[in-house]
Amino acid sequence: MAGETNRGVPARRPVWSDWFDALSRESPLFGGDHPIRIEEGREKDSYVVRAELPGVDPEKDVEITVDEGMLTIHAERTEESSGRDGRGHRTEFRYGALTRAVRLPRGVVEDRITAEYDKGVLTVRAPVEEAERPSGRRVEVTRGG
Repeated sequence: MAGETNRGVPARRPVWSDWFDALSRESPLFGGDHPIRIEEGREKDSYVVRAELPGVDPEKDVEITVDEGMLTIHAERTEESSGRDGRGHRTEFRYGALTRAVRLPRGVVEDRITAEYDKGVLTVRAPVEEAERPSGRRVEVTRGG
């Protein structure tokens, strides 16, 4: 069995091993998860970003900004400790400030972006207007010499 010696006694791991394991799982720099997980993509005439944000009050704890094509979602999740005495309590929930930025595609109409929060998922819709494609012309290539 992994993590045990041949006598069934748990093997000792260096303290730094746990630190590196956690860092690699949670840090975007090391290929881990972002604090805010998203789905993004084109749906009909909008670019849609969905963000997992369970346990937040969207009216108090969520701020969405857009600036020069960059959509930023900022959320604050606070721990409520009522009824706990601090003994025997363990949590893997993430608390604190969470931020995620997403580059929006060209053609997004920034002043028409909307957001809705339902069942722990924030959905941001950014309407996209198709830009007129310039009418180009083909340039012939001639052989020199």
